[in-house]
Parts: sequence; C-alpha cells; structure tokens
Amino acid sequence: MRIRLGFLVLLCFAAAASAEVKPGEVIGKKDVDRIQDLVSPGIVWLVNRGMEMKIIPHERTEDPPAYKAATEKYSAQVKLRPDGVLDESTYVAGRPFPIIDENDPQSAIKIMYNFERTRYFTDDLTARLFDAETGAIAKNPDGTQSYNVERHFVLDALRILKYIGRTEAAPLPAMPNPQGVFAKAGQYPVIEPFDLKGVGGLGYRYLDAAKQDDTWIYLPSLRRVRRLSSAQRSDALFGQDVDVDSYGGYAGQIPWFNWKLVGSKPMLGSGHGEHLPPQPCKGDGGVTFCENWEQVPKMLILEGTPKFAGYAYSKRLIFVDNETFFIAYSDMYDHGGQLWKVAINHGRHSKKPNPNAPLEYPFERDFLYGFVMVDTQLEHGTRAALPGIGFPNEPGWYINQGDKMGVGEEWFTLAALIAAGK
Repeated sequence: MRIRLGFLVLLCFAAAASAEVKPGEVIGKKDVDRIQDLVSPGIVWLVNRGMEMKIIPHERTEDPPAYKAATEKYSAQVKLRPDGVLDESTYVAGRPFPIIDENDPQSAIKIMYNFERTRYFTDDLTARLFDAETGAIAKNPDGTQSYNVERHFVLDALRILKYIGRTEAAPLPAMPNPQGVFAKAGQYPVIEPFDLKGVGGLGYRYLDAAKQDDTWIYLPSLRRVRRLSSAQRSDALFGQDVDVDSYGGYAGQIPWFNWKLVGSKPMLGSGHGEHLPPQPCKGDGGVTFCENWEQVPKMLILEGTPKFAGYAYSKRLIFVDNETFFIAYSDMYDHGGQLWKVAINHGRHSKKPNPNAPLEYPFERDFLYGFVMVDTQLEHGTRAALPGIGFPNEPGWYINQGDKMGVGEEWFTLAALIAAGK
C-alpha cells in the first residue's frame, strides 16, 4: 500500500523535534531514524540513498550593513494589501517584515516576501561559469548506488538586475523604471553540451502582481524564441531535472501560490560550506554533495499550492532559515500527493566567493555554491556547482557591482539573447 508522504510530513511537523545531532558527527544512512524530525522527507530519501552530512556548530550571521540600515529605516511602513499582496507603494528597501508573529494569518506570505527581498543581493548579480551534470541514479548489485551522468552543462553567465530595493550600487534605492519591472534576469549562452550551444533564457518580473512574468527561451537550432507560460515554468527542460520556478528554492511569483505556515522548529541546513568546489558524495555515486550541515535554531516550514491549472506540482514544501531567509531545501509533490522532487541549496558565508580567486568583499556575504535537485520517482538527478568544478579560479559571484557588472540594461533584451546564441 502506498502511503502519502504529504500526510506523514504534516504529522512530523505537528510533533516536537526530539532528535539531536552533535558537531563532529557524520550523519549517514545508519542515522536516518535520528534525523527524521530534523530534515524534510526529501532529504531523508537522499540520506537513505547514500548522502552524508558533516555536522558543524551553528554560526550566526549578520545582514550586510546597507541592507540592515534599510530594514531599520523603512520596514515600519511596509504593508500588505487586503488581498495579501505586498503594497509596493510602501516598500523601499531592506527586509520588509523583520518581525513576524507566527500566529498572524498572513505570516506565510510575509516570510515569502522576506525571502524575495533577500539580503543575498539587492541590486544586481552576475554568476559566471557554473556547470551542472544530470543523469540516472541506479542501484548496483552490491547494494551501492551509481550516478550515470548523461549530460554536462556549462553556462556562461546568469545575471539579474533589480530595479527597486537597491542598497549598494547607484542609483539608490530604485532605477528609472518605465516598464514597471521588479527585476530582469537572463542566463545565456549555454557553452556545453554542443547540441545546446547558444541556448539561453530571459525573464522579466513586474511589480504589478496581476501581470504574469515574461519568460523566453532562445533555441538557435530552430532560430526562434519560445515564450513560456506561467505553468510551463514548472517544467524541467533539456533532459535535466530543474524547473525555472525552483531556482534558488523558489523563483515564481509569490501571489501565484496560496501560502500556509505549517510550523517552525530546529532543523538541519547547509549554510556554511567548507569545500569549493563542493565535494560529490561517494556513497550515492556523486548525485549529491557531501558538505557541512548545521542545526538551524529555527526553520520556517511553508506549504505553497498553485492557484492555476496546469502547474506540474500539486504543492511545494519550502524550508526557510528564520535568520537569513535563505531556502535550505524544498520538496515538490505530484498531483497524487506523492513526493516527486527534492532540491537542496548549499550556502557559504564569507568575504570571498571563492577562496582561490582574488575577489573579496569588505564584509561577509551569502553565496550559493552548490545546488542539487533529484527526481525521486524517476530516480534521476541534477547537480550544479557555482562556480563550476572545472573553473577552480573563477570568483563566480559578482554581487551588487553596479557598472562593474560588465553589462547594462541592454543585456536583458531579446536582441542581446539572440546575438549571443549565434
């Protein structure tokens, strides 16, 4: 008989966390019973398959100085509209809701807006030369697991330009914005594999919550730009497992979902990575990364259900660190209520995005240096390193660099997307 994992998840969250792990331990398959209350069902699935977690002491982190100042200056005026959408006329910069009462009926959507208006980067972002591998997961006759890599991807750059909430790079706190966008993003061109060389994507998110994202993919082989609907943003493309809406833990429009705060409790998260590039796990054949994990004092557990038909998932369970509002991991469920996919964000907190590269910031920042997404039903996985495993001396993350970013608004155009793919 098939037991619905969603029901087990709710039972787990209703119970108090009693398990403990200690710094210095390496948690593996033999310890699954000890971590049932400390991770999501998707993480349990991965540990059962050979992923290991090195436990380190929890380290508290601070918001970037300008972000902290903006939060203190502007947060008191921020409000939600009666329909639960952020009133953009009240938001300027910083964390919109620094204090949230978990009994507030609107607590879940406030948490999601705190995640969206992140401290991670507020103005612009360029992530260069990250790579990904995707392939099937198989059990070997001797009980071990193998990861059979099918494709290797290398992307030249991911760039995001935010028009509001800016705290470090002029103009502050907002850019001239005749289109009414919150942010523009692009990832192009693909360098590998050869048959996808030149492929790229572009997206615009608008301040008007009623206006859907504009999302395009350029396919050089067809010499055409394909437009994606909101529902198609949940589809994995090009033989890998990651959908556009799962980038960073959740990259969809917040008002597209109904959000509910399921609970909060101490849980494990991977926010202080040691190795760069991240180290693939030997125990599961390399489909995941075996990196540092720590017990986060308070993880916020949110359930999001899509408002429109045709969306691939019936719900997302998202696990948010209450200190950083960084999404530690998320579980996605199919329309039968069964666990379908799990995604992990491996973070670092340092002045240097890459210890081997010269770029250094004046204060410690958050960096996403490893991402894993596994399809538990098809037993297929995709892992990405940022910067890529093949680029050990690349800084990777250029955050709030303004003109030093190397591109202007013209980079976020269909003309530039097409030109780069030729």
